[in-house]
Amino acid sequence: MVLLQVLYQLSPENGWRLTVAHLNHQLRGRSSDGDERLVRRTAERLKLPLVVERADVRRFARERKISLEMAARKLRHDFLARAAEQAHASAVALAHHADDQLELFFLRLFRGSGGEGLAGMKWLNSSPSDPKIELVRPLLNVRKYDLKTYAADNQLHCREDATNESLGIQRNRIRHGLLPLLQKQYQPGLEKTVLRMMETVGAEAELVTSLARKWLKRTQRPGSEGQERRFATAFKELPVALQRRCLQLQLLEKSIAPDFDVIEQLRIKPDRPIMIAQTREDMVKAGVPLLVSRDSNGRVSSKRALSADFNSASQKVDLEKSNEVQFDDVKISWRISARKSDALPKPRSGQELFDADKIGSRVTLRHWNPGDRFQPIGMKVTIKLQDIFTNQRIPRGRRHKLIVATTPKGDIFWVEGLRISERFKLTNTTIRRLQWRWRRR
Repeated sequence: MVLLQVLYQLSPENGWRLTVAHLNHQLRGRSSDGDERLVRRTAERLKLPLVVERADVRRFARERKISLEMAARKLRHDFLARAAEQAHASAVALAHHADDQLELFFLRLFRGSGGEGLAGMKWLNSSPSDPKIELVRPLLNVRKYDLKTYAADNQLHCREDATNESLGIQRNRIRHGLLPLLQKQYQPGLEKTVLRMMETVGAEAELVTSLARKWLKRTQRPGSEGQERRFATAFKELPVALQRRCLQLQLLEKSIAPDFDVIEQLRIKPDRPIMIAQTREDMVKAGVPLLVSRDSNGRVSSKRALSADFNSASQKVDLEKSNEVQFDDVKISWRISARKSDALPKPRSGQELFDADKIGSRVTLRHWNPGDRFQPIGMKVTIKLQDIFTNQRIPRGRRHKLIVATTPKGDIFWVEGLRISERFKLTNTTIRRLQWRWRRR
């Protein structure tokens, strides 16, 4: 609302033609509708054209198997690009501010982002939904406190998103818990320090990206191998940071997530294919894995793995409606009961116990897929199933026959013959337990 007011006041002297765009995410019921009504009234009062749409974010997230935050972001950017095209606008102004930037830094830090990610949002960049549309963030260096003060001084009617207070969202835990702690006990000037570091890291990341693009452009010129080497330094002679960025850019061009482990395997081991999970939606549904490799010149190539290597069969099971199922050569049965005591039954071959409420009622049985990750009991992090199979020396042929069970969210809670998942084990807070039995013919 502050951004709209400021742009409205500046538009006459700058010759700007403004259009207001609002997407109702329908995540907060009547509260979301109240936001929409406020935007409509404000646009009408300012006599500005208005574009409004509604999106079913929850259903989109469920269908794409992504988080609500990622689903909302995708739908929002698609909408803003359509609204800009409808208004014949070349730019979309967003109201991200300095506090958003600070929170984003820690979010990406915890995800293990590289320099580009830690640099945060830019004042100007292209829309991810339409490169022809520019996204501008005029308030990126302004603190939220100053925006609230401006709104109060100018009697601007604003609405607060109630979900901003929910500590179940990591960004909110950073905002309400981590940042006040760091500012109080470690660095009172945290905002200034971090934003300055983001600027420094961002500039260095841009330099590395620029050098990587130049190197890739030179090596991709037509000609013999000898001619290419005259144009560019050999890949193995590049600094490590430049090697990684060259590989990252090529993976992104192929719509492959530039996972750090994948980049390192490609960097260290030329001409050795790496099997990864597909990222294209059509191939994900078909269960088609991908083989990625790079040659000695640093060029990345990819191809589909032989579909015969992986079994794409799957079966959805409702644990509340039945208690037995046959999947391929394995007979699985289960029983859900109240936890009667803290004592665990003696371990039995072909049986495991889980927290039934953490798993949910609808599970999926399938075979191992490339890229699957699992958190064995006793471990603090997830690791690739392929690495577990390798460490336990499970023959390749047997790996593809093993069955895994996943929760409605796609998390693996059981792998046939392996330890159960740490996340779904019985604890002192368990109310109902799932007794899971299996027998292979």
